[in-house]
Parts: sequence; C-alpha cells; structure tokens
Amino acid sequence: MKQHISILFALLFAVTSAFAQTKAQADSAYINKEYAQAIEIYESLLQQGESGEIYYNLGNAYFKQDELGRAILNYERALLLQPGNADVSANLDIARAKTVDKINPNPEVFFVAWTRALINMLPVDTWGAWGIGFFFCTLAALAIYFFTKGVRWRKIGFFVALISLILCIVTNLFAFEQKGKIDHRTDAIVLSPSVTVRSTPSDEGTSLFVIHEGRKVSIKDNSMKEWKEITLEDGKVGWIPVSAIEII
Repeated sequence: MKQHISILFALLFAVTSAFAQTKAQADSAYINKEYAQAIEIYESLLQQGESGEIYYNLGNAYFKQDELGRAILNYERALLLQPGNADVSANLDIARAKTVDKINPNPEVFFVAWTRALINMLPVDTWGAWGIGFFFCTLAALAIYFFTKGVRWRKIGFFVALISLILCIVTNLFAFEQKGKIDHRTDAIVLSPSVTVRSTPSDEGTSLFVIHEGRKVSIKDNSMKEWKEITLEDGKVGWIPVSAIEII
C-alpha cells in the first residue's frame, strides 16, 4: 500500500514538473517574441485542462500576432475563470478597442448591473469557500445560542447565526451563478474577418447587417448544426454560420 502511494505521488510530481517546465518553455518563447511557438505550447497545455492564467497568456500571444478574434476569445475565457482579474480586463479592453465594430449596448437596470458586478468580483472557488466558511460560522453561532445560559451571549449567537446564514446562502448562490456560466456557455466570439448576419439560417436569407472579427455575440438558438441564431448587445438578432464563431 505504501509503495502504491509513493508511486502515485511520484507520478503526480512528474506531471506537475512537466507542466511547469512546458509552461516555462512557452513563457520563454513569448519573451523571445516567438509567438507562434508560444501559442502552440499554450494550446497543448489547455488540452490537459482549463487555466485562466494559460488563457490569458495565450490571448497575449495571439494579440502580438494581430489575431484579434482569438486574442479576445482567450481573454474572455480567462475572465470567465478569473472574474475580477484587472490585468485580463485591461487587455481585453485594449483588444476590443482595435476591433472594427463599436458596441453600444442597451442600458441595464442599475440593480442588475450592480449585482452582476458583485458576482464577478470573485471566481466560483472563492465564493464556494466563503460559503463553507459562513456555514461553519452559522453552526458555531448556533452552538453559542443553544448551549450558553447568558442572555447576552444567546442574543449574540442568534444574530451572528442569522447573518452568517444569510451570507452563506448569498455566497453559495453567487458560486452557483458562476458555475452555471462556466458549465453552460452561450456567448461566442466572431473569428472570421467579417460575417453577414441573415434573417434565416441560409445563405439565401436576407442580409441584415455585417459584424466583424472580435465581436461578442450571444447564442439564442443552438438547435441547428450549421447555423446559430445570435443576439448582440444592442438587441439585434439574426443567423450566422457556426464556422464564423467559437464558443467562449
């Protein structure tokens, strides 16, 4: 049994070391302006599992190659895993500023925008950890309430338990929302230089408008294989071929 555990730890160490070494090679290639090589290594690393840091580095490499669509795609993926990351947000804004389309989103209700910003302050794992912490805090406060005799301590236990329970529910809801965004991705980035949005899922459909590389769209109808119905931030709706976009 001990031998099996030792082998397991040795394999884990070897995989971790190989990952670190490969990432170091990619970082070195990026520093040396060998962006194509860096992209290849970062892409291979992502086949082993998603990483906000790797997506961010990959986005930087694509940006240096003037591939704005793929740069924005990977910045968006990094931001999905690491919401609130100022570096990712800043680079994403820089990349968006270089795109052809200028976005004029419909205004949101203040409360909705404020809630979304609050949820996006922390990643899902952090919200989950806070939720667990508040749960144990609730249990501890309930123990004070039920097992102490002093009125003052019982009041403190009751109010702390109540507040901790509310915060536990809220943080778990935030974690659930973040997890849902990661597991059920409905946003995509246009990777084609330009694509005509049509009224029907066909090349014969009426041309509605044109969008360009780097534009973010939301998939409204995902039922067809070759075409997707999309909506834009300003409320426009239409159909585009699936080959023109990639899911975040």
